[in-house]
Amino acid sequence: MIPPIASRFVAGESPESALDHTQSMNDDDVGVILNLLGEHYDETDPARSDATSYVNLISEMAARDITACVSVKPSQIGIDISDDLFAENLRRIVDHAHEHDVFVWCDMEDADTTDATLDTFVDLATEYPWTVGQCIQANLKRTAEDLNRTVDVPGKIRLVKGAYDEPGSIAHTDKARIDEAYEEELEYLFEHRDRGIAVGSHDPKMIELAHRLGAEHDTDYEIQMLMGVREDAQRRLAAEDVPVWQYAPYGDKWLSYFYRRVRERKENALFAARAVIGI
Repeated sequence: MIPPIASRFVAGESPESALDHTQSMNDDDVGVILNLLGEHYDETDPARSDATSYVNLISEMAARDITACVSVKPSQIGIDISDDLFAENLRRIVDHAHEHDVFVWCDMEDADTTDATLDTFVDLATEYPWTVGQCIQANLKRTAEDLNRTVDVPGKIRLVKGAYDEPGSIAHTDKARIDEAYEEELEYLFEHRDRGIAVGSHDPKMIELAHRLGAEHDTDYEIQMLMGVREDAQRRLAAEDVPVWQYAPYGDKWLSYFYRRVRERKENALFAARAVIGI
């Protein structure tokens, strides 16, 4: 059983519970991005097994009348083992999703996996246009270059501030500087893209900036937030006809998920605490 605090952030342990949660959010006009919990595998079998689980989940999504997609962590499907295994497993998932008209997001993890993750995204988005999207982290100093490389790729881009505690040699570490980088990079996306912009943020300032930029450039965008965080704002924005997607993890690895998030960065623990008490 998932304890009450964890259940606020995790959509159950089974695909059925995750899909039921999706339906409940859809009733409030919020789409759901489902992520099967699991990451940093160092053996091939669990990486292939989780890829199969995503393939099966996509089939179940297609069979239901729901607004849903999936998001996959590279280390979950083999990037810590080899770049080729990661690319092979993600291709399998995206190919199946393309056949069933389901969208696939690829998360971004540690900075040392950025090149392999982006290479695979570019390849798959070119082969399966507008079936796959890629998360990019604003706190990395290389991000402006990465956006320039991917801005014309036919796949969505989710811009987030970044949750990994990277060294100052490669990443901005000051919160104000990260916010500044996020604003600059969001403006770049709206200036150079006419579709496929996802604003991954709970920050009202960034959401308001996206609203202004969308109106200024006449460009559609979507807001993405985590399950359990500012859900009142998620529903309010959806009621205002802003496309809103909730990122909802599920599965039986919820304990290791929380433990790893807290270890990665102390701000993650504070963020979760604020979400629980509603500030």
